[in-house]
Amino acid sequence: TFTAWCNSHLRKAGTQIENIEEDFRDGLKLMLLLEVISGERLAKPERGKMRVHKISNVNKALDFIASKGVKLVSIGAEEIVDGNVKMTLGMIWTIILRFAIQDISVEETSAKEGLLLWCQRKTAPYKNVNIQNFHISWKDGLGFCALIHRHRPELIDYGKLRKDDPLTNLNTAFDVAEKYLDIPKMLDAEDIVGTLRPDEKAVMTYVSCYYHAFSGAQKAETAANRICKVLAVNQENEQLMEDYEKLASDLLEWIRRTIPWLENRVPENTMQAMQQKLEDFRDYRRLHKPPKVQEKCQLEINFNTLQTKLRLSNRPAFMPSEGKMVSDINNAWGGLEQAEKGYEEWLLNEIRRLERLDHLAEKFRQKASIHESWTDGKEAMLQQKDYEIATLSEIKALLKKHEAFESDLAAHQDRVEQIAAIAQELNELDYYDSPSVNARCQKICDQWDNLGALTQKRREALERTEKLLETIDQLYLEYAKRAAPFNNWMEGAMEDLQDTFIVHTIEEIQGLTTAHEQFKATLPDADKERQAILGIHNEVSKIVQTYHVNMAGTNPYTTITPQEINGKWEHVRQLVPRRDQALMEEHARQQQNERLRKQFGAQANVIGPWIQTKMEEIGRISIEMHGTLEDQLNHLRQYEKSIVNYKPKIDQLEGDHQQIQEALIFDNKHTNYTMEHIRVGWEQLLTTIARTINEVENQILTRDAKGISQEQMNEFRASFNHFDRKKTGMMDCEDFRACLISMGYNMGEAEFARIMSIVDPNRMGVVTFQAFIDFMSRETADTDTADQVMASFKILAGDKNYITVDELRRELPPDQAEYCIARMAPYHGHDAVPGALDYMSFSTALYGESDL
Repeated sequence: TFTAWCNSHLRKAGTQIENIEEDFRDGLKLMLLLEVISGERLAKPERGKMRVHKISNVNKALDFIASKGVKLVSIGAEEIVDGNVKMTLGMIWTIILRFAIQDISVEETSAKEGLLLWCQRKTAPYKNVNIQNFHISWKDGLGFCALIHRHRPELIDYGKLRKDDPLTNLNTAFDVAEKYLDIPKMLDAEDIVGTLRPDEKAVMTYVSCYYHAFSGAQKAETAANRICKVLAVNQENEQLMEDYEKLASDLLEWIRRTIPWLENRVPENTMQAMQQKLEDFRDYRRLHKPPKVQEKCQLEINFNTLQTKLRLSNRPAFMPSEGKMVSDINNAWGGLEQAEKGYEEWLLNEIRRLERLDHLAEKFRQKASIHESWTDGKEAMLQQKDYEIATLSEIKALLKKHEAFESDLAAHQDRVEQIAAIAQELNELDYYDSPSVNARCQKICDQWDNLGALTQKRREALERTEKLLETIDQLYLEYAKRAAPFNNWMEGAMEDLQDTFIVHTIEEIQGLTTAHEQFKATLPDADKERQAILGIHNEVSKIVQTYHVNMAGTNPYTTITPQEINGKWEHVRQLVPRRDQALMEEHARQQQNERLRKQFGAQANVIGPWIQTKMEEIGRISIEMHGTLEDQLNHLRQYEKSIVNYKPKIDQLEGDHQQIQEALIFDNKHTNYTMEHIRVGWEQLLTTIARTINEVENQILTRDAKGISQEQMNEFRASFNHFDRKKTGMMDCEDFRACLISMGYNMGEAEFARIMSIVDPNRMGVVTFQAFIDFMSRETADTDTADQVMASFKILAGDKNYITVDELRRELPPDQAEYCIARMAPYHGHDAVPGALDYMSFSTALYGESDL
C-alpha cells in the first residue's frame, strides 16, 4: 500500500520505486517524493554513491519533515540507509499522516477523526454501509463503492452490489478508482477479505486518496460558480445601465413635450372653457405627473443602486450618455415645475376674473327670479272679489292677511332697488348679455308700480265689508264655544261605549260596570245642553233672513253642524244598552275563569311539594349507608315505581292547564306554581331517580370488578359524605383536596391537577361518588402497568429491544397478534433488522402515555 501511494506521487516526476526499503536508501527518491507532495524545493542532494552521501541526503529529507512540525521518534538516517524495513515504513507512514491526512479537518476534529467523519457523512444515505473505523468497516467493499457513487454515480451501479460478495465489491471499487479517478491500487481485495482485521494505516492511506480526489473536483466546481457569479453581476449591471438610459430618455422626452403646453397663456372667453383648462391641469397633476414623479425617483434609485453595485463588485463607475445625468434630469424637472407653477397662477387669475362677472350675472338672475317668483299671481290676488261671499271671521282674516302683504311689499322695495343697481353695474362692466338684463329689469320696475295701486284699492273694499258682518259674529262665536265641548263629550262617550275592554279578574269587570252606571246618570243634563245649542243656531238663521245677508259661507269658528249634533246624540243613546249587555257577559266569563284558577291551584299546591319531597328522599337514599348496594338499588326501584304511578295526576293537571290557556288566563293568585315549574320538577325527578339508579348500578359493577368489600364501600361512602359539605352528592375541588390530604396524600398543585384530570375529565369542577370510587379502587388495586407489559414483550422478543412479526404470531393468539402487528410502529434503533417492530412505544400507548 505504501509503495503504491509513493508511486502515485512519484509518477508526477516521471519515476517510481520497486522496493520501498531499497529504493529510498540513497535518499534521492525520498527527497524527490517530498518535493512532489509538498510543492517545495529541498536542498540540493549529494550525487555520490558513498554511505556518507546517502546519509546526508536522508538527513536532508528528515530535516524537511521535522521542519513541517513532525516529530520523528527513533527514526535515524542510518536505519533508512541500512534498509531497516520497520523504520522505513514508519517514516513513510509519518509522511502520509503529515501530507495526506493531517490537512483533513471536518468540524475542528483531528485528521483521523475528520477523515472518518467525512466518510460517515458521504455514506450515510447508503443501506448496509456503516463506517465506524478504518479496518473491519471496509471489508465488504460497499464503503469504497458508496464513496465513488456519491461523487460519480455514473461510474458504479450501486443497486446491483451485494453485501455477501465483498471480493467483487472491492475489485470494482479499486478498478474504477484506478481507471477514472487516477487512484492507484494500494490494497489487495483478497488480503482484505482474508484478513480478520485489515491494516488500519493502509486503509487510511487509500481512503485519503479518495478524499483528495473528490475535494479537487469540489474546488473546480467552486471556481466555476465564482466565474458564473462574476458574469451574472456583470450582466445585471449592464441591464441596469440600459434600463437607466431608456428611462432617462423617456422622461426627458415627456418633459420636452409637456413644458410648451404649460407655457400656453391664451385666455378663454367663457367660464366653462376656463374650467375645462383647469380640469385638464388637474388631470395632469392627478393622473399624468405622479407616474413621472415615480419614474424620476426610480431613476435616481436605479442610478444609486447601480453605482453601489459597481463599487462593491470593483467595477468602474457608470457615466450616462450626454445630457442624461441625474443632474440634467433634475434641471429639466425644475424647468417643468417652474412652468407648471406659472401656468397654475395664470389659470387661477383668469378664473377669478371670469368668476366675478359670472357672479354678478348670477346674482342678478337669482334676485330677479326670487322677485318674479314672489310677484307671480300677486296682481290676480289683489283683483279678486272673495270678500263679497266671506264671513266676518274671513273678512278679518283677509284684512290681517292684507296688512301682512303690505308689510311684505314694503320689504321687497329694497330687493327691487338692488336688482336695478346690479343691472347698472353689469352695464358699466360691459357684460356680454347686458341687453337681456336691461329688458328684464325694466319689466320688474313696471310691475312694481302696478302692485302698489292694486294694494290700496283692495284695502278700501275689505274695510267696507267688515262692518256689515260684525252683527252676526257674536252669535256664531257663542254657538262655537258651546258646540265644541259638547261635541267632544259625545265623541268621547261613543269611544268609551265602543271601547273593547280586556279584564282578567272579577274586580276589574265590577269597576267597569260601576263607571258605566255613573255615565248613564249624566245623560239628562247633556240633553238640556244640546237643546240650548240648537236654539242659538235658529236665532242666527232668523237674522240672516231678516237683513238679507249673503251667508254663502259657514260658521268660521266651528265645522260642527246641528245635524251632526243630533246624529251623534242618537248614536250615544243606542250604544248604552249594548254596553250593558257586554258587561254582563264578561262578568259571567270572569266567574268561570276564577273557578278554573282555584281548581288548578288546589292540585298544583299538592303536586309541587310532593315532587320536592321525593327529590329530597332520593338524595337521602343515594348517600345512606344502611344495608348493601343491592338493598339500596331495590329501595330506589320501588321509589321509581311509586313515582311513575303518580303520572296520571300530572296528566290531569296538564288538562286543567290547557283549559286555563284556552281561556287566556295569565296569572293565578291561588298558587305560586306554574305548569312549567311542575313539568321541570317532574322531568328532574324522573332524571334524578334514573341517574341515581344508574350510579348505584355502576357502584355495584365497580365493586365486583375491583373486588371491593361492602366494608370498603361503606368507608368510601363515609369519607365522601363527610367531605361533601354542601350535601349535594358531589365534592368540589377544595372538598376533594381536603379528602385526599386526610387520606395521607402529600401533593403539590401539579399532582393535584393530574388527579383532577382523572376524576373530572370533563372539567366540571366537581367529583361524583362514582368517580371517587374509581379513583380509590385504582389506588388500592393491583393493576397492570406499561412497564409490566413492556417487560412481558421483552421476554417474548428474547430480550431484544424489538420484536418480529413471526415472534408475535408464534407467541400470541392470531387475533391479538394481528392487532399488535397493525398498531406497532417500525423499530429504528441501531440494532434494527428488516420488519422489526417497536413494542416499547406500543406498550406506553396502551396506557395513554404516548400516541399510538
